[in-house]
Amino acid sequence: MASSTESKIDIMESTNEKESSIPLTGTFLQNMIAGGLAGTSVDVALFPIDTVKTRLQSPDGFWKSGGFRGIYRGIGAAAAGSAPGASLFFTTYESMKPIVGEKLEKLGVEGDAPVHMISASLGEIAACMVRVPTEVVKSRMQTNQAGATSLSSTIRLVVNEQGLPIFGGLYSGYGITIMREIPFALIQFPLYEWGKKQWAKSLNVEEVSPEKAAICGSISGGIAAAFTTPLDVVKTRLMLGQDTNGKLYKNAFDVVQRVASEEGPKTFLSGIQPRVMWISIGGFVFFGAYEGFKSILP
Repeated sequence: MASSTESKIDIMESTNEKESSIPLTGTFLQNMIAGGLAGTSVDVALFPIDTVKTRLQSPDGFWKSGGFRGIYRGIGAAAAGSAPGASLFFTTYESMKPIVGEKLEKLGVEGDAPVHMISASLGEIAACMVRVPTEVVKSRMQTNQAGATSLSSTIRLVVNEQGLPIFGGLYSGYGITIMREIPFALIQFPLYEWGKKQWAKSLNVEEVSPEKAAICGSISGGIAAAFTTPLDVVKTRLMLGQDTNGKLYKNAFDVVQRVASEEGPKTFLSGIQPRVMWISIGGFVFFGAYEGFKSILP
């Protein structure tokens, strides 16, 4: 789930304005395009690490799910969903900041942190409308599930499963994905802001450079990734739909109970190393890409 005086990367920017709500930064089109390009850049570039993480979390285990073979299986689904998912997050996040800021002001809530936290959470909820179907299809292909031989065949397979009308199993794990993304943002944000503030204080400057802020984002993202790995494991299992014996998972509670009793608590930390690596590197690349793309857009 970098800043300067007028930061172009304003996912978690901090301002000193107290008399008015946080303004919309950048145009709707700029946020949509820059976010989409940045999201696609990261997801495609770091896709092999995500595949390793997903296979480690699979009930079949890493090697039975493919090991290091076909490391790019499912990249088509990832590429197709990255741009709209990231764009939806940024446009929702930026649009909600002034609205949330105004509401909190009326309630007497001070500070920009709550505004960014709530707006980011709403952005994540919106983005998951695209992200979850993408993740479901991608994870099926990454773990070489039966019938998931191509993007089109995997989509047909998932749609034909029990679930929502028309969509079938495309939204399997939507609730747990939201439960993963919101805590992730709530952990990352205060760490990110604290890191920027301490670094700026040590340099005796008001704001750190975009590059230094990106490093803060990378470190805080890695920490948040580690703490939310158990939720990510539950999400992956729900999206894969069944255990190693083909028994379907009913819901998140069913996953937690069965994994804990059948595989042990340590299973909830499966894939923590590649997940932390992927999000740490991805956070730095993402912030840099977002700033770069947004600066060249008209």
